[in-house]
Amino acid sequence: MKFLLNDKLIDDNTLPSDFTALRYLREERGLTGTKEGCASGDCGACTLLVGVIKEGELHYSTFNSCITPVQSLYGKHVVSVEYLSEFGGKASGGLHPAQQAMVEHHGSQCGFCTPGFVLSLAGLFENSQSSDKAIDRESVCDAISGNLCRCTGYRPIIDAGLDMVRTAKDAQFIELMSKNDNIKSQLLAFKEVEKPASLSNQSYLQPTTLAELLQVKTAHADAIMIAGGTDLMLENTQRFHDFGTLIDVSHVAELKQIQCNGTTLTLGASVTYSELEYFSKTRYPHIYNLLSRIASRQIRNRGTIGGNVANASPIADLPPLLLAFDADIQLLKIDGSTRTVNIADFYQGYKQTQLAKDEMIASFDVSLNKLAQFHRFYKVSKRMEDDISSVMLAVRFEVDNGHLTDVRLAFGGMAATPIRALKTEAALMGKVINDEQALLQTIDTLRSELMPLSDMRASSRYRLDMACNLIRKAWLELNGTDVVTFSGHALSESVLSLGNEITSQEGMTHA
Repeated sequence: MKFLLNDKLIDDNTLPSDFTALRYLREERGLTGTKEGCASGDCGACTLLVGVIKEGELHYSTFNSCITPVQSLYGKHVVSVEYLSEFGGKASGGLHPAQQAMVEHHGSQCGFCTPGFVLSLAGLFENSQSSDKAIDRESVCDAISGNLCRCTGYRPIIDAGLDMVRTAKDAQFIELMSKNDNIKSQLLAFKEVEKPASLSNQSYLQPTTLAELLQVKTAHADAIMIAGGTDLMLENTQRFHDFGTLIDVSHVAELKQIQCNGTTLTLGASVTYSELEYFSKTRYPHIYNLLSRIASRQIRNRGTIGGNVANASPIADLPPLLLAFDADIQLLKIDGSTRTVNIADFYQGYKQTQLAKDEMIASFDVSLNKLAQFHRFYKVSKRMEDDISSVMLAVRFEVDNGHLTDVRLAFGGMAATPIRALKTEAALMGKVINDEQALLQTIDTLRSELMPLSDMRASSRYRLDMACNLIRKAWLELNGTDVVTFSGHALSESVLSLGNEITSQEGMTHA
């Protein structure tokens, strides 16, 4: 395990595979500014800044250190809150602009969550300044979407984020971590000289090629594979389960691909939510808007597509999307052979999939033609950010000559597995797109077809009513109606001004 912690080189191979970055900072290094709040990646008190070299430039992301194995940080620049003031002092005689702005705008009260907020804002500042991107309200809200404050409310914290650039100018802050040549040279030395010990007898293995991964998995048949670990590590932090050998697949180049091959978009299993979000922003804005509602920025920076699907959670948000596009899953055996399974056949029951013990998800194939068709994704949850779906609907309509020639209605959060409403899809097939009578008949079919579960998040009746309203919403959008949709992005003034008109439309308020 080698990485740069603040300004010190760390080289330590004595730790267990599941030793978290949070424990390492606090217990091994005495850096207690990083706090433990929830130990599940929800509150952001334990946020770390993690820098990597991308295309020759240093870019920082935020991680939840409470569920990040410290050994996964190999070759990275890990920044704790203590380093910001040291760096700020060296550069300008004061605090880092994120810290100074928080002071000036009274963004901290009890202070427990403040280090996490400061690092989230510092990452935004560093990346925006190094790339000459403006910091606006949307980018600030996105940066702190995974940080929970129970004291001040978020207004002064948002004000601080918006004022960091002005604060930096007033303090004559002249040096950025993201532009620091010493940091960059040390990280490049890792990349050029060092390599994760992927084939050793250590307990945390990091193969970098598919061939290495297969070799490692053959040698360690009982080892558990980990990518982002945003769900797996909860077994350690919540249930106190100790893992043995872990194989980290997040560095395997073949599993990180996002490629368009003729008629198909291929997504590697280890592609993170944030990477897919970046790819989708201009190409597939509706996918981008859905991704902004999944978890928090810290989780999206580590969580992967393959992990979300393989976890087989009935409330996962990506399986309905993949169902709507009839995605094929490429499964890879440790002997190197492959097989293809359609997403519709992948789930066998609650937490049960077609994955064999000697298999892993390698990639997902999605038709570019289907991606070009009308599609929408609606997530209903109690909170806008970092919340689990009560109802998730993914819709795809193929239209020819004003008629529906293909229909997909895929739901999450409704049953033990992600499901398609097959009878309801059939009821819409061949119908004229603006036939309201056909829509009403379709909704009646849905009511007779679905029997949603009831749990702490929603009752069966609520889920069914919401599902029907969301199908109506998709039909309205298909016919060109401008329907208000809340995403994880900042709302426009026109949306905010609708006020009571929105709240009276229950089916549309939560979508």
